[in-house]
Amino acid sequence: MATNSTCPAAMKATSNGAWQGDNPLDFALPLFIVQICIVLFVTRALAVPLNYLRQPRVIAEIVGGVLLGPSALGKIGSYEQRIFPKKSLTLLETVADLGLLFFLFLVGLELDLSSLRKTGRQALSIAAAGIALPFVAGVGVSVVLHNTIAAGAKFTPFLVFMGVAFSITAFPVLARILAERRLLTTDVGHIAMSAAAVNDVVAWVLLALAVALSASGKSPLVALYVLLCGIAFVIFVFTVVKPIMAKIAGEAVENEPVSEMYVAVTLAAVLISGFATDSIGIHAIFGAFVFGLVIPKHGPFAAVLTEKIEDLVTVLFLPLYFAVSGLKTNIGAINSAQSGGLLVLVITVTCGGKVIGTFAAAYLNKMGWRKSITLGFLMNTKGLVELIVLNIGKDRKVLNDETFAIMVIMALFTTFITTPMVMWLYKPARNHVPYTRRTLQLSTQKDSAESELRLLSCIHGTSNVHAIINLVEAIRGLRRRPLHMYVLHLLELSERPSSIMRVQKLRREGRPFWGNEQSVINNIVVSFEAFGQLSKVTVRPMTVISRFDNMHEDICMSAEEKRITVIILPFFKNFNPITGMWEGHSSGLHQVTQKVLRHAPCSVGILVDRGIGMKSSASSSVDQNIAVLFFGGSDDREALAFGYRMAEHPGVRLWVFRFLSDELPETDRVSIALPHQRLSNEGSGGIERFSLSSKRSATVGWFHFMADNVDWTVESKLDEECLQPAKKNPDDKSSAQIIFEEKTISDPLEAALAVGKMAELSLIIVGRGRKPARLFSILSGRQLEYPELGPVGGVLTAAPLTDVRCSLLVVQQYDSLLHESPLPSKVMDIQMPEIPVISTSSPKTNVSDQQFESSAV
Repeated sequence: MATNSTCPAAMKATSNGAWQGDNPLDFALPLFIVQICIVLFVTRALAVPLNYLRQPRVIAEIVGGVLLGPSALGKIGSYEQRIFPKKSLTLLETVADLGLLFFLFLVGLELDLSSLRKTGRQALSIAAAGIALPFVAGVGVSVVLHNTIAAGAKFTPFLVFMGVAFSITAFPVLARILAERRLLTTDVGHIAMSAAAVNDVVAWVLLALAVALSASGKSPLVALYVLLCGIAFVIFVFTVVKPIMAKIAGEAVENEPVSEMYVAVTLAAVLISGFATDSIGIHAIFGAFVFGLVIPKHGPFAAVLTEKIEDLVTVLFLPLYFAVSGLKTNIGAINSAQSGGLLVLVITVTCGGKVIGTFAAAYLNKMGWRKSITLGFLMNTKGLVELIVLNIGKDRKVLNDETFAIMVIMALFTTFITTPMVMWLYKPARNHVPYTRRTLQLSTQKDSAESELRLLSCIHGTSNVHAIINLVEAIRGLRRRPLHMYVLHLLELSERPSSIMRVQKLRREGRPFWGNEQSVINNIVVSFEAFGQLSKVTVRPMTVISRFDNMHEDICMSAEEKRITVIILPFFKNFNPITGMWEGHSSGLHQVTQKVLRHAPCSVGILVDRGIGMKSSASSSVDQNIAVLFFGGSDDREALAFGYRMAEHPGVRLWVFRFLSDELPETDRVSIALPHQRLSNEGSGGIERFSLSSKRSATVGWFHFMADNVDWTVESKLDEECLQPAKKNPDDKSSAQIIFEEKTISDPLEAALAVGKMAELSLIIVGRGRKPARLFSILSGRQLEYPELGPVGGVLTAAPLTDVRCSLLVVQQYDSLLHESPLPSKVMDIQMPEIPVISTSSPKTNVSDQQFESSAV
């Protein structure tokens, strides 16, 4: 039998090595490895600049795929022949389709059909209009395309493919955009998610119809047989497979690993479903998607499955699919005025049909023109699902090269403009909440005694819970003055499907906390519930899910809206009491801390837990020795105010160490400047910043001394007034828990370490020291490992466990002159409902939500 000379010879899997004369690029496995590395490098490199433009990663992956294809690098003959030869494309496409198969399974896991049944008539009407008008517009444009550049395509399948491509909405991409723009909990976000979910399901049904119509069988009944078998498959999965998967998911136990057998059965079922639909003649990905829909969304099983496969699929395999799509895309095919005009027509009709259809339905539902048009642009989001439709159409010979290139550019353009248009339509406007209690230190003791205290405690993980509880229990004081505590759980929004599942679960169930393990949720919630009931403190859990680079905005906005007095942040490292070392390094949380210090609308405390959080303390068993190190300045005065508040607790003994120096002359102004590190003037107040750099990480930033134009006479007077309660007669009952000591020193850091070595101390409170006392001038030229903790806090934190065993609270007082406002706090034209919260106050101190919100100063 003669060999077909047009077919490329099969490649062997592995080579014998370069030393034996083999070129690794002539063999399947090493060439495939090179291809994967190139794809990952190009897509990740493009994601960096596009991330600054607030574009989803899918844009970088599509553009990267196009650059790797004949549109750019493919024009280099040697590149195409050596890196992406035709004989290697079969393996590349097979692995890419396998990754796509499991990705569509994850998409099915994201969609909760039970929530679709709860979709209101408003969202359904908007979804229907957002599908119908673009579909009709797509069919109309397809007639023009078929008569010009796609005359060889089958007419009916071409019409349906184009209609689906015009009307589809990328549900995963839309969810990520809504979460990043903080619109997910708004009415616009809720309707967009509901409508997009409906759109997604309808789009897959239409795609199955389009694939069935594109069947190449001789009999016209083939398409009908394919469609009927597809319907039978869906019915079988929902009636037979769904109960089985519900039973398997029910076997998963909280806080225990899922049986390997169940995972193997599920993954095998994904492959079998793909094989079944491919045998029917639809596409393997359709079976995987349908199977994902029937996996129960409640409980740990779906989350465990997502965790096990999401990184491998989304990081390694899925970019290969974009590369394969890019190898099929030749932008050079659009080389005439006619093609350019058709491209403009396609983009205009796509955007116009989707935006106008959605806008009309939303406006008729009395949503207002601005909300309606924003919703239209949100629903116009394309992405991977669009590429899937186009690739299937090209594989089925429905779309030619020119039409395919036009549609890929359309998908890129519509997705790219979504975020900028939403940001432009909803340009945030400042909505300051008037309140005056932005610092713990007040002008008079009477004000302090009669005013309430509002805390915002940020939790990044379970390791922060007990430390926060013990700290707040001590702050509660003896007289049980009003204390309201908001607990903000910080969750990172990533590109992973599990991150979007987390966001949707939060929106759907309104839980204040959500994680992959139910036990973690229960531990956090139960801990704060018990603390609120035992300590008579009103506790409100909240959750924020956002990217680390803008998470500080959510923290500052929450503080502004809730009229917070002090924000408590955890240190970005965790302390291991066994090894006595700091472990872990959350660079994202580190970045968040630094930004909160710059933009917070109130005072900030950074809690460095070195043992205060080892166990929770009930109100009756609190026994803490706390020290305040007072060098002078506004931050130290705020730290002392913390100490005074804690000293009211019967189980707290407070040491106040006031440090002085005889070695410096009494001057009205002392400048602390480092050579060649003078920064620009800050505002019109004449305050200049001087920095102590970090020697271990150039990304940590600078610690800012602000010492020029400081009136030391006024500062000394304020310091003395703040110290008066500590200097009272020891017989005074109000100060019986306070021990005051005044020391003359030469080195402030050595003095701080000497206090830190006191074995009986459980907590040291220090100011961050942005406006330092005179004796800090000797620190000129020193470097800091933790600039966000200030010179004293950084030294105490870096000290080994053998020297300093107590925890540390570093305090920065709010200063309106130095405050840098973050991005605007509210989108004025969108209704912003309250973040879902749970009140855990005891019956005796229970207050209504309205009373709780309106009782601030």
